[in-house]
Amino acid sequence: MKLLILDRDGVINHDSDDYIKSPEEWLPLPGSLEAIARLNHAGYRVVVATNQSGISRGLFDLETLNLIHRKMHRMVQEAGGLIEAVFFCPDIDESNPYRKPNPGMLLEIGRRLNCSLQGVPVVGDSVRDIRAARAANAWPLLVRTGKGAQTLIQDAESCANVAVFADLAAVADYLLTLPDHD
Repeated sequence: MKLLILDRDGVINHDSDDYIKSPEEWLPLPGSLEAIARLNHAGYRVVVATNQSGISRGLFDLETLNLIHRKMHRMVQEAGGLIEAVFFCPDIDESNPYRKPNPGMLLEIGRRLNCSLQGVPVVGDSVRDIRAARAANAWPLLVRTGKGAQTLIQDAESCANVAVFADLAAVADYLLTLPDHD
């Protein structure tokens, strides 16, 4: 099985320092939905792993998060793709094992899909994503979209030995050149 795990904000859609609090605020990054579709067509199962502390902060509720994800799923489907599942952590508490940079959410994906995360690409735009991927024995990839460019400047040490791409479309271009690992 070819699995790809994506962070949401800054990878699939535009990010905001004020959080994405409504379906209207969820706007896909150029080329991201088509990249997911291309990867699906090449046999990748795509799953999202996202911290959503805006829930615990009282900025939006679970129903609103579901509406945001419904919009994301619909738009990906309209582009010809599929996001198989969305895993999220609503907690603010950094000690929660499921909140990135902790690996719990990624490990749960591996358990639910009954697969090893060894070598599974995890695409993110922050040090949290890189650390979670490394802790889960997955393959961290960084995009410059979202907070990615800032992450490269502010925490170059954490980004050492991490492949960096302009955006999710560039990640797809790269992954589609790799030989199949099935």
